[in-house]
Formats: sequence, structure tokens, C-alpha cells
Amino acid sequence: MNDADADFNADADAPVRALGEALRTRGLRLASAESCTGGLIAAACTAVAGSSDWFERGFVTYSNEAKSEMLGVDAALIAAHGAVSAEVARAMADGALAYSRAHLSVAVTGVAGPGGGSAHKPVGTVWLALARKGRPARAELLRLAGDRRAVRLQTVAHALQRLQREVAAGIDAGDAADAADAADASDAAPQG
Repeated sequence: MNDADADFNADADAPVRALGEALRTRGLRLASAESCTGGLIAAACTAVAGSSDWFERGFVTYSNEAKSEMLGVDAALIAAHGAVSAEVARAMADGALAYSRAHLSVAVTGVAGPGGGSAHKPVGTVWLALARKGRPARAELLRLAGDRRAVRLQTVAHALQRLQREVAAGIDAGDAADAADAADASDAAPQG
């Protein structure tokens, strides 16, 4: 680990501890689905002792094939919108919930650089999505500045911040289970 990585871990430590305590208090578990960050969100979470109480698993799905194979993202969705899109980010977040025992998930997909950008999706374009059991995933576009490292670290910081807000909004394990049960019941109800 170099000094820059140590600085990042120190910077992420307080937000991760706060997030972890909020998740633990509510009986919630988190999963991550990461492309451009390559597992940095999961690494930040698991760097804190006791994170096994609230961090369920992380998926590193850097390739399009991994997104499809590990998270169930439809290859046609990727072909239609590109891997760096709101649609794919939401599908990744939904997939992380579907393929885990988590109540809440975060997904990120983006262009960290230095190459790979385009006029429509320049370097620093990142889609971040959050999903909760029983609710549709929501995606947010981030436009980040800096080199590859800066884009990746800013993405992790934004993800942790958004997760803290989501948990603070009041979801708990009972709410997640009730919402999932209600969704299952409405799916099974006859359509008229």
C-alpha cells in the first residue's frame, strides 16, 4: 500500500464506520456491484473491523460479460445503452440484490480514464445506482474531474455518501421485508 492509498483509507474510514453502524442498527446488509472502481467500495467497507455484520458481498463486474454472468444484466440492454448508462447501473444494482442476501445495494459504472471516453461520455462520466429490496433502483449521473485515481476515489466517496443518505431515510430490515412481500403479492395477484 502506498501513502496515497493509506490517505484514502483514512478518509473513507469515518464515513464507512458511520454507514456500518447505521446498517447494523437497522439490521441491514449491503452489497456492491462495481465496474470502474474495481472493488474499491467493497474494499473501503471491509477495511473496517466488524463489517461482516453488515457488508454481505461485492461483485467486481468490469467486463460486459461479467455484468451479464454475475448480475444478470441483459446483454441487449448493454448493447442498446452502453455499459456506462443509467439503465445498466440500475440493472447492476438490482442484480446485486437478486444474487445476494443484501437489503440495499450500490452499483457504479463509468469511464475512469485516461482513455475510453467519448464526446457523449467523457472521462469522469460515472453512473451510480442504489437499490433497495422491494423498490426500483435509482441512478444518478456523476461528472467527475481528475485523473483515473481521482475519478475512482471520488466515485467511492459519492457512493458512501449516497448510501448514508439512503439508510438515514429510514429503511430497516422489517421495511425491506414488508416491501418485498408486498411486491411478491402484487406480482402473484390476478391481472384484470
